Order: sequence, then C-alpha cells, then structure tokens
Amino acid sequence: MLVLVAQIAHGLVTNPFYQWDRFQYWFLRPTILDGLLITLEVTAYSAVLGLLGGILVALGRLSRSPVLRAVSWTYTWLFRSVPLIVVLLFLYNFSALYKTLSLGVPFGPAFFTFDESRLATDIVVAVVGLSLNEAAYASEVVRSGILAVDQGQHEAASALGLPRSYQFTKIVFPQALRSITPNYVNLLINLIKSTSLVFYVSLLDLFGSAQSMGSTYPGDIVPLLLVATVWYLILTSAVSVVQFYVERYFSRGATRTLPPTPLQKVRTGLRDLRARARREAAI
Repeated sequence: MLVLVAQIAHGLVTNPFYQWDRFQYWFLRPTILDGLLITLEVTAYSAVLGLLGGILVALGRLSRSPVLRAVSWTYTWLFRSVPLIVVLLFLYNFSALYKTLSLGVPFGPAFFTFDESRLATDIVVAVVGLSLNEAAYASEVVRSGILAVDQGQHEAASALGLPRSYQFTKIVFPQALRSITPNYVNLLINLIKSTSLVFYVSLLDLFGSAQSMGSTYPGDIVPLLLVATVWYLILTSAVSVVQFYVERYFSRGATRTLPPTPLQKVRTGLRDLRARARREAAI
C-alpha cells in the first residue's frame, strides 16, 4: 500500500502532463471562483431546505395517521430509488409538461398564474432537485434519531400531560440532535459532491466551470480537473473538521474525559520539543 502511494505521489510530481503551472494559473481564476460560489450557494440552500423537508417527512413517517405514513413512505421510497441526475433532468424539462403553474382552489379557479419557464431558472431547478433528494435521505436520519431517544422520555412527557408539539420541540428533538447532527453532516458532504451534477441542467458550478473551460482550452483539461478536485477536497475537508468537533461536542455527556484533538496533540508535541531543547541547552 505504501509503495502504491509512493508511486502515485512520484507520478504527480514528475509527470509533466499534469501541468502544475497551468493548475496554478487556473486555481484562482474568476471563472472558477464564480463556479465555486454557485456550488456553495446551491449547497447552502439545498442543505437547509432538505433538512426542513426531512423533518416534515420523518414526522409523517412517525405519525399516527396511516395516510401521512403512507405518503411519507412513498416519498422516501421514490426519491431514494430514482437517481439524482434523473430528478434534475426531469425538473429541467418540466416545462414540456406544464407551460404555466397556478395557485388557487384545487380543481377550482386559479388566483395566480406563473410562466413555468421564467419561474424554473437553472439555479431553482438545481436547488429544488437537490432539496427533494436530500429530504428523502435526511428524513431517515431524523427518524432514526427520534427513535433513538429512550422510550422512557416519551412516556414521562406524556405522563406530565404536555402537548405533543411541546414534547417534540422541548424534550424529544433536542435529545435526538445528538445522533441526527453527525449523520446529517455526512449527508452534507455527499451533497457537496452531488452539486457537480447541476452542470447537466446548464448551471455552471465548480465542476461546470472547469468543464466549460476545458472545452474552450482542450490542452488544459487535466489541470482544470485537478483544480476542481482540489476545491472539492477543501470543501469536504472543511465540513469533516466541523463534523469532528460536532461529534466531540455531543459526546461530552457520554465520555468523562475527551481525547485530545489533533490540534491539541500538535501543541503538546511542540511544547515537549521546546522543553527538551531547553533542557539540552541547559546541559
């Protein structure tokens, strides 16, 4: 394994076809940074909407109403079964089915009518598609977190005669966050990588910008793909750091003494080295 890693590292350094000078040229170009900004924007909107939708679907799965349970289960089954790219392309071509969208009385008069082609812009299609897909997976995370709360907590809240809404918002959900948050951060990492698919609905995100520039400058396709790769590594690594500290925060109640963080280990190592150097200098 070490030999394989060494060979890959050697190839990255010595192979001239990686064109690291062109990588440096493209890394902070405005076109790439604009695409990066769109990736962050789509990720933020989709993460928030997906989480809110996931909470609603999870509550539907746990509802006493068989209709809500059936609808929520069907939603989860559908969007977990259909590939995300199919969902995005279906929404992108939605205007072929409906030219206008209306708000009004069901099967009755419409109060407001919208031109679907103007309403469903590229970024709207991307956010809606990613949010629908994210909500299906987030609902399972939320539902599992709620079910992980000790049943005695539910029974104690019911015995006090508290309203169900109060039980959920003040007692059950805060405890469920202990298991929901770390798992949802994993979904967020997958969401960042999934945003690369919005290129297929004509939205120039980070991957789309790199791909577009690669079509214009075919000789730079490899360094442009490396640029996109490094930016995705930076984004997902930043989220992974957040995930580490979130898990550490929620583990405080379960562990009496928390292990040192990597940064604390580095500081301790540097402090030990300085102390050793002072002792040797004194001798």
